[in-house]
Amino acid sequence: MKVLIAGATGAVGRPLVRMLAEDGHEVFALTRSRRPVPQATAVVADAMDHANLLAAVDGLRLDAVVHQLTALKKVPTREGLMAATNALRTEGTANLLAVAAATGARRFVSQSFYGGYGFWDHGDEPLTEDAPFGAPGGPFEPTVGAMRSAEEQIFTAGGVEGISLRYGGFYGPGSVEGMLEALRKRRLPVAKGGVAPWTYVEDAAAATVAALEHGRGGQAYNICDAEAATWLDLVTELARAFDLPKPMVAPGGLVRVMAPYAGALMTRTSMRLSTAKAREELGWKPSVTGYRDGLARTRAILGGTAA
Repeated sequence: MKVLIAGATGAVGRPLVRMLAEDGHEVFALTRSRRPVPQATAVVADAMDHANLLAAVDGLRLDAVVHQLTALKKVPTREGLMAATNALRTEGTANLLAVAAATGARRFVSQSFYGGYGFWDHGDEPLTEDAPFGAPGGPFEPTVGAMRSAEEQIFTAGGVEGISLRYGGFYGPGSVEGMLEALRKRRLPVAKGGVAPWTYVEDAAAATVAALEHGRGGQAYNICDAEAATWLDLVTELARAFDLPKPMVAPGGLVRVMAPYAGALMTRTSMRLSTAKAREELGWKPSVTGYRDGLARTRAILGGTAA
């Protein structure tokens, strides 16, 4: 396939480009920079500039478009910091669907996030993709609404098979460096709270390849480790794996005051996700046994450069 990846230089995009190229696909990387993207042909344009974007792909013929764009460099502390990512999920999705139409692409795979199920305690039973997603009126409606908008757009667009991947929280190379720096400076307070689904970035990329090759149009798939864990568990293990000081444990109420969005994810949101559908339909399963295994691999890849 000829595949355009928006977000090719991100934590998931980099391994995704590599995997697609290794599988024999021809990869085009949407980028705002003119710097070369290894194993891909650069398409220089801004996904938020509709006219510029369509001009950049003029004459290009594609089979698929992948939307991996966010504007997140670290876990956002308040919802206002989600605004740029929300725009990428609303306007950005519309612009990339226009690219699919202009280039003849028939498949469209988009990233989503477990927070779309709602920022509250969902109990111990793993949620399937049939659980309400993007329900209006709950906490952080602009962010949840942007996820709802992205799925509605890709599922209802004519002439394209839209597939949504609902990832857990990312960890792994390209996504933990900010936390490592904060741990090093003892500036990463963590509160006790509910469990969260987590996704090793290499597994997120592999699931995206599987969705391109085997996913059903109009479907969403949960993509995460088999093992859920609290934020405190994951960050404590991250510190141990990189020989850094343990994180400071702060009261949940204080974290929610100082960082309302991150605090709600960390202390008030609790859920496990079922990945049975992805295993059965995509032939995908996580390569790690859980976050401890994934963080050990992360340390082996990053080595002393991040410690």
